[in-house]
Amino acid sequence: MSEVNSVQLVLALGHAESFAREDFIAGPSNAAALSLIDRWPDWPDRLVVLAGPEGAGKSHLAMVWADKAGARFLSGRALGYADLPEALSTGALVVEDVSPRVDELALFHLLNLAREHHTYVLLTSRSAPSSWTLALPDLVSRLRALPVVAVAPPDDALLETVIAKLAADRQIALDDVLLRYLSHRVERSFAGAKAAIDRLDREAMRQHRPVTRALAAELFRDGAA
Repeated sequence: MSEVNSVQLVLALGHAESFAREDFIAGPSNAAALSLIDRWPDWPDRLVVLAGPEGAGKSHLAMVWADKAGARFLSGRALGYADLPEALSTGALVVEDVSPRVDELALFHLLNLAREHHTYVLLTSRSAPSSWTLALPDLVSRLRALPVVAVAPPDDALLETVIAKLAADRQIALDDVLLRYLSHRVERSFAGAKAAIDRLDREAMRQHRPVTRALAAELFRDGAA
């Protein structure tokens, strides 16, 4: 088999990512957010913001909650085009990646409809709405009244646990030295850990080499996953 075909075969062997509750790895950085999801419907408000950087686990938590609550999903970028009453029809809705560039009028209507129909809404965002510059004063006041639960990037211990689990899922054995090496060189996020293990596994298969500290050094010498 040619090297090109070998690479194509490796790329075709995808690994399904689970968003089940039991596959979410908990740590101090996400403890408050996980507690919020686990104790639903005992929330401080029916509308809650989950805020944190990309790759911190917001989407996984949103999927866990959606499974419990029967929630639909809507992208923040699609708010202006969505049928909002239909989106809220199950009594629970996740609006992912809401940002200051959101369609303000659409978000304002969504929040009002959710209040009117007593719907649960989980907004995920990379930053707290209190930091946004918006044009609609009424929207600003509504957003600032919402509880915000923060999700921080994983600390060293949690990142090592995530990397070890992702590796074990692929039957890759990492000793403590290699695990520490990777945890200090990959992007500090769940997504960064996954991308690093994907790359390490793919290159090991492509080069027909074991996963070693030497291979990891070749791939992540500059700290880029």
